[in-house]
Amino acid sequence: MSGPNGDPNISTDDGIISDEDDLGHEEYEAINSMLDQINSYLDDMEERNDLLNGKLHELMESNRQARLEFRAQLNGHQTLENCPTDEDPSSPGRDKVDEDAAGK
Repeated sequence: MSGPNGDPNISTDDGIISDEDDLGHEEYEAINSMLDQINSYLDDMEERNDLLNGKLHELMESNRQARLEFRAQLNGHQTLENCPTDEDPSSPGRDKVDEDAAGK
């Protein structure tokens, strides 16, 4: 029979595991206090994770905007013969910019 954590060498017959209430009030209070502290740490980590996730999304959006502006500047410096126009929907450069604008 496996133990409480799946340990195969621990059985209830060894006297290690029992249903008796061997813990006193102080032990329960100490465990409860530790669990509260762990819960507080986890809440803090979750809050930090959410903040980092928000900053990451802001950075990604800023990066996407900078790429779009950079492409627009590059397209503006090309000659009119080489630069696709906005009226030409079959131009490959425009499709890529449209995909970036859509967040793909």
